[in-house]
Amino acid sequence: MSLDAAFEVLDDDVACVVRTERFDLAPLTRDEVDDLLVHFSDPRVTEYLDIQPLVDRSGAREVADWAEALRSSGVGLRWAIRDRAGGFVGTCGFHLMTFERGRRAEIGYDLRPERWRQGVMAEVMPAALAFGYGKLGLRRIEAMVTPGNLRSCAVLERHGFRREGILRDYAFWKDRFWDQILYARLADDPPAG
Repeated sequence: MSLDAAFEVLDDDVACVVRTERFDLAPLTRDEVDDLLVHFSDPRVTEYLDIQPLVDRSGAREVADWAEALRSSGVGLRWAIRDRAGGFVGTCGFHLMTFERGRRAEIGYDLRPERWRQGVMAEVMPAALAFGYGKLGLRRIEAMVTPGNLRSCAVLERHGFRREGILRDYAFWKDRFWDQILYARLADDPPAG
């Protein structure tokens, strides 16, 4: 797939919708502002993320605008995850996509705490990876995990990601530097056994 073809995929909302048995993943928009506010105002959700818990709708609009800017610029795609009843479950998607001198992106995800340990990522992750390797034509998908986030490490390892190392003081948020654990999976890596 050419770089232009990847951007065409991102410009087409219908082509970006992914369905699993129990969940729909659709591009995150401002329609989700109220759900985003509830979701990201929970300190359990933001504990290992690069944002403080949200306190008002303007913060939620910023998240939605960030997601729309990713997609419109062709450097990422963030989905709202909804169950079949329409309930907001969390978000998932790719950012830092690059097609020049590589075909890679970083994957990120977050779930509402009441949906933890219900097999959401067991169903969503394979679908997201298939989209990344298939429609987007990625060769390498990376994930950055803040040390201490053992649940995220376990999700990645269950889906065939390999821990490649620790990037010391790699990120800066919440008024300090943070190490990041680098995980990656290549398109032809075998699934976790």
